[in-house]
Amino acid sequence: MINSADQFKNEKNKRLTLLGMSGVGKTRLAKLIGEEGGWFHFSGDYRIGATHLKDAIIDNIALKMKKDPWLRPLLENNSISVNSQVTFKNLEPISTFLGKIGNPEEGGLPINEFIRRQSLFLEAEIKAMYEVPRFINQSQEEGYAHFINDAGGSLCELNDEKLFKLLSEKTLIVYIKTSKETERKLIDRAKRRPKPMYYNPNFFKKSLQSYLKENNLSYAAQINPDAFVGWVFPKLVADRLKKYESLASKYGCTIKSDELHDCGSAKDVINLISNALK
Repeated sequence: MINSADQFKNEKNKRLTLLGMSGVGKTRLAKLIGEEGGWFHFSGDYRIGATHLKDAIIDNIALKMKKDPWLRPLLENNSISVNSQVTFKNLEPISTFLGKIGNPEEGGLPINEFIRRQSLFLEAEIKAMYEVPRFINQSQEEGYAHFINDAGGSLCELNDEKLFKLLSEKTLIVYIKTSKETERKLIDRAKRRPKPMYYNPNFFKKSLQSYLKENNLSYAAQINPDAFVGWVFPKLVADRLKKYESLASKYGCTIKSDELHDCGSAKDVINLISNALK
C-alpha cells in the first residue's frame, strides 16, 4: 500500500485505481498518463460488458428481436445470430441492458425486471474488480511497467470491504473529487440526456418511494423513465460523494477535478497525485 509521495514517485511499477463519478475525468487521466507508454489500461465497464454481462446483453437483444415476426424464425433456425460489440469508447450495450425504471410504453422496464438487471450488473462489477490482481500480473507478463484500473462510477456502491482492502493493497486508490461547477455540469447533462445507471438497492428503494409520493403516482409503471433519472441524479451524486470521501480517506488519496483538468501531460498527473499524498 502506498503511503507517501516519495514512495509513489519512486515506485518501479505504479498501480492505480480511479474512483469518482462518471464524467469527472477518470478516462482522461488514464489517457494522459498512458501517453508516456508502459501503462496497461484496465476498464472495469469494458470488462463487465465484454465478459460478465455479455450473455445477458445478447439474450436481451435476441428477446427483443424475436418480437418481430420476420426476424423470429431466422433467429430460431440459426440463420442469423446476435452479438454485442462493447469497446472502451462504446459502452452503449451495457446502458441498453440496464435500462430505466418506468412505463413500458415510454421505454421503461417493469420494476422486477429492472431490479433483476441491477443485481446482475452488481454481480458483474464485483467479479471484474476482483480480477484486477490477475490483470496486474498479466500486464507485467506482457511487458507493461504500470497499471491503471479505470473503475466505474458505481465502485463506491459495492459494499465489499474485502474488495476495497484488496484494491488498496494492489493499487493506489485515487479519488477525483468534483468541484461544485463540475457537479452542476454532470447534473445538467443527466437531465438533458438521461442515461441508465446502477443504484444501491437501499438508495433506489427510498428514492422510488419518494418519487411516487411526490408525484402522486401509485406504482412504478406510471413513471416516465427519463423524468425519474433526471429527478434522482442530483440525489445520487450527493449520496455517492459521501461514499467516495469515506473510501478515499480510508484507502487512498484525493485529487481535484479542476486540477486534473489543468494537467497537460503524464508528468503533471504524477505530480498531482504525489502532492495529494504529501
